[in-house]
Amino acid sequence: MLISVHVIEVEYKYMIESKLPKVGTTIFATMSQLAAEHNAINLSQGFPDFPVSEELIDLIYRNMQMGHNQYAPMAGLPKLREAIAHKIDKLYNLSVSAETDITVTAGATEAIFSSIMALVHKGDEVIVLEPAYDCYIPAIELAGGKPVPVLLNTTDFSVDWEAVERAVNGNTRVLMINTPHNPTGAVLSHTDLERLKKLLERNPKLTVISDEVYEHIIFDEVPHYGMLNDPFLASRSVAIYSFGKTFHATGWKLGYAVAPEALSKEIRKVHQYVTFSVHTPSQFALASYLENEEHYKGLHTFYQKKRNAFKDKLKDSRFRIVPCYGTYFQLLDYSAISDQSDKEFANYLTKELGVAGIPISVFYSNGFDPKMLRFCFAKGEDTLTKAAEILCKI
Repeated sequence: MLISVHVIEVEYKYMIESKLPKVGTTIFATMSQLAAEHNAINLSQGFPDFPVSEELIDLIYRNMQMGHNQYAPMAGLPKLREAIAHKIDKLYNLSVSAETDITVTAGATEAIFSSIMALVHKGDEVIVLEPAYDCYIPAIELAGGKPVPVLLNTTDFSVDWEAVERAVNGNTRVLMINTPHNPTGAVLSHTDLERLKKLLERNPKLTVISDEVYEHIIFDEVPHYGMLNDPFLASRSVAIYSFGKTFHATGWKLGYAVAPEALSKEIRKVHQYVTFSVHTPSQFALASYLENEEHYKGLHTFYQKKRNAFKDKLKDSRFRIVPCYGTYFQLLDYSAISDQSDKEFANYLTKELGVAGIPISVFYSNGFDPKMLRFCFAKGEDTLTKAAEILCKI
């Protein structure tokens, strides 16, 4: 008996309601792709183009060979957390618990995301100092929070503490801090820490999430003033760091968050479902590599030479060189050259002249355009020389 079977095709139509309707491809990916398409020198994305330490690579290889290839503990390898705690004690004279206060993460971005998701509830307000790195606001919105932008002073990108204080209200739960600051190269001072302490004393429900991934890349003998410099600030903060930035290995995506036990406990609840744990042989390798303080203590000298060389090569250009006190980014003000928007000017430089930078307006939620581009100087001397020669011809 033959049975006739009719296949009825049903077209399902549905609409996806985006949780991040304003978010598209990041400017870093966009400009890097544009640079590749036009064979331009890519000074847009913040990654070094010089090699990672052979010693560190060898340590990872040896740990792989030794069989350290399975899951590490969720909070991070105990040996690495102990090495981090020792580093903090040496640098900041602060004792933190390797067991309860340090969480190893898949890069600083994951630490920031997990911290925001753990601490921000629906309707909470989060103060974001702008210009701001682009991962902050999307994470706040995903957590159901409300970003509250407060502009840094446009002259020197210092914190306008009066404006911050005016922005704080009963719904404010988190203040996002970034020092040394990406994209501007500004840094916090001791006076800034004192103002921040007073703000926290007056607002007991306020917590700081401090992005300090460039802690070792700070210039002109200026100290790094971060949350771990002061026991009170450390007790009210999540301080976030990056091995990738420190050891020229951004593709490894390894970072860590330092916070009091109560905060760390909540962050780990999120972290365990975002990544659970990160690359085990790299954790073993970093634990050994951190034993030699010179592997990170000389980083400021290394990058200051690059900053100075890049500035010197640009001294005869028509750009205004904005003072840079930290990070490996240099802002150039082009207002004396063109009245184009920064996005238009960045596209022009990339397509027509062959140098890619980042327009600063993308770091402002309202698109404010100060006529500046950000260029990464974590590059080899030949790369910086070629880029500067092109920029000086404008």
